[in-house]
Amino acid sequence: MTTPDFAVWAPLRNRVALVLRPAGKPEQDLTVVKMTPDEDGWWRPVEELPDFAEDDVRYGYLLDDASTPIPDPRSRRQPEGVHALSQTFDPTGYDWSDFQWYGRQLAGGVIYELHVGTFTPAGTLISAVDKLDHLVDLGVDFIELMPVNAFNGTHNWGYDGVYWYAVHEAYGGPLAYQQFVDACHHRGLAVIQDVVYNHFGPSGNYLPQYGPYLTDSAASTWGAGVNLDGEFSDEVRRYILDNARMWLRDYHVDGLRLDAVHALYDTRAVHLLEDLAIETEALSAALGKPLPLIAESDLNDPRLITSREAGGYGLTAQWSDDFHHALYVSLTGEKSGYYADFDSVAALAKVFEQGFFHTGTRSSFRGRTHGQPIDTRRTPTWRLVVCSDNHDQIGNRAAGERLSVKINRRQLALAAMITLLSPFTPMIFMGEEWGALTPWQFFTSHPEPELAAAVAEGRLAEFAAMDWDTAAVPNPQDPATFGRSKLDWSELETQAGQELFEVQRQILRIRRDHPDLTDPRFDQGSATSNQKQGWLLVERGQMIIAANFGAVPAEVELPFPIDSLLEVGRAALNDQLAELGAHSALVGKRV
Repeated sequence: MTTPDFAVWAPLRNRVALVLRPAGKPEQDLTVVKMTPDEDGWWRPVEELPDFAEDDVRYGYLLDDASTPIPDPRSRRQPEGVHALSQTFDPTGYDWSDFQWYGRQLAGGVIYELHVGTFTPAGTLISAVDKLDHLVDLGVDFIELMPVNAFNGTHNWGYDGVYWYAVHEAYGGPLAYQQFVDACHHRGLAVIQDVVYNHFGPSGNYLPQYGPYLTDSAASTWGAGVNLDGEFSDEVRRYILDNARMWLRDYHVDGLRLDAVHALYDTRAVHLLEDLAIETEALSAALGKPLPLIAESDLNDPRLITSREAGGYGLTAQWSDDFHHALYVSLTGEKSGYYADFDSVAALAKVFEQGFFHTGTRSSFRGRTHGQPIDTRRTPTWRLVVCSDNHDQIGNRAAGERLSVKINRRQLALAAMITLLSPFTPMIFMGEEWGALTPWQFFTSHPEPELAAAVAEGRLAEFAAMDWDTAAVPNPQDPATFGRSKLDWSELETQAGQELFEVQRQILRIRRDHPDLTDPRFDQGSATSNQKQGWLLVERGQMIIAANFGAVPAEVELPFPIDSLLEVGRAALNDQLAELGAHSALVGKRV
């Protein structure tokens, strides 16, 4: 094991001391080592380190006159929780077996989003390995892990992380993470890690004691923002950029999903996202594999995925919430809140042709115009990630109910066909492949009673403000809320589960076998719709998808005769006439 240098950035402190304790030794068995700063505010030991520092060691820092050491901002392990000492971890110690793995390009790929703590009964990275063959059988290409960084408590969604460099111990810690990624690569699955760079969680965040990591000028609903453009922000940005490099280099991760980038307040000439794209591009060249960066944003701003040469940020892809909203309204008929803007099948047709629905058009929910058009002549379709459900859309419903409990099985198959055969990059949320009935609810485990009460009360107030029935809102602190959100894998073994899984597997096989469906050129496709009859017709080269979202049969005239490859529900062909039953669809190829 390489002995770490224990350097720490604390530019505003007068004194910093390193505290060391051999792993497994009593808490009082501490060694204190003096440190000295350089001109940039980085403190390093000035005394010889004890011999045991060459092994795994617990450590922390005393700042100024403090008598209790606090963890390392760049801690790789927090085995006793976020308030305890850090522990060293040598990322080079693992014997990787993926030397023949060269990554996957995002173009043409399919993503599977999962939360480690609820994906399996055990809720660990190692137990998730046992389910990888299921995902291979389904036919996905990427596994997107929701955040795994260390947070206070035993379980939550992961967006309350306070130690961005540490893998949550309850999931198995950093070694288990390396083993999970290695196992994925062995099966041909790439890994995308969801990272949160716009805020820190409310409990266990000691970074402000070290330096100006946060700023109130960029505050959001999650609290103080990250200092990306103020005084001392160079090192704060370096903290983020080095973290991204850690996942991609030390853990062999194949790409990053960047949470809520619209909350990254940055007025500098080179935005943090562009900096991240620049450094990731350099690392991609060094590692010899693609490293996609996927932004979550609700701004409908094409600059995110526009190349740096053309004045954009140069990210690989971004989520298109418009696709979800348009599909959800077509399936459920719900038109409350932001769904009101997507009240016709024509909204879904527009998304197929233009990528976004709001392209500088008025949003009734926002009370203003929103978004701007994508340059469909130059932007490939796969740069937009789409879904019929995801962790946010499910968890932000009052009771955390999935689409599977709001519509019937035929409609679920219809949703899968529209999403997975779209020219975009489709994403499946865990359990969706068999129509899981378990909810995905907002859950937390804050140990502090006051914080726990504030989170629960805030959740109720949020839905009360929207005139929702708050009686349906579960207490996020109740352990049963977490328990209910775990997947029930026995559902997959039922006839209904097997049938839907087989349909989705067949859809993904069709997607792979017919390149017209994944052709990245917007101008190689068109979409038409009929709101009165509720049908949508998507033409992609020699392929056609005809879908009836309505509750009564519909007839759709096709532009050319096709052979039906897959039918969902009661669907039939009569020459060039598609006869679609309620909530049915078919996909075919030109004869």
